[in-house]
Amino acid sequence: MPDRPSNEEIVREYARASAEANLEVLSTLRHPDWTVTWPQSGERVTSSDSYAEIIRRYPGGRPVSQVDRVVGSDDQWVFTGVGTVVRVGGTGDAWWSSWTVRYPDGQLYHCVDLVELEDGKVFRETVYWAPPFDAPEWRRPFVELADDGA
Repeated sequence: MPDRPSNEEIVREYARASAEANLEVLSTLRHPDWTVTWPQSGERVTSSDSYAEIIRRYPGGRPVSQVDRVVGSDDQWVFTGVGTVVRVGGTGDAWWSSWTVRYPDGQLYHCVDLVELEDGKVFRETVYWAPPFDAPEWRRPFVELADDGA
């Protein structure tokens, strides 16, 4: 019997499959009771089949994500890949990732995905996303402008 992958390996593969919109791999990494909640729109997706249809039917084509950096806390690792997961971290069954996504209309969004694992599978996700905005002038004396999106 092969060893079960670590949570870090599961999250890394999940991030890669998400960025590539590899719906088949995503489905295999998800718990049978998987859900994702999008609090900003008040929606919950309750099956991989429904998620796949959302991706397939997205107006103008699927959004494109990029993976820049992935960092875990139990196992330390970094990789560069396609799509954009900027950072992944966590411990035990609770993980998070930050990434960027470019929508078909050209808009860029920064995203945070809270991921919970159960039985070695992605069980529950909560995703928040927001467009970048210019820092207000009044704060400039007190901050440095980050050019890395972090």
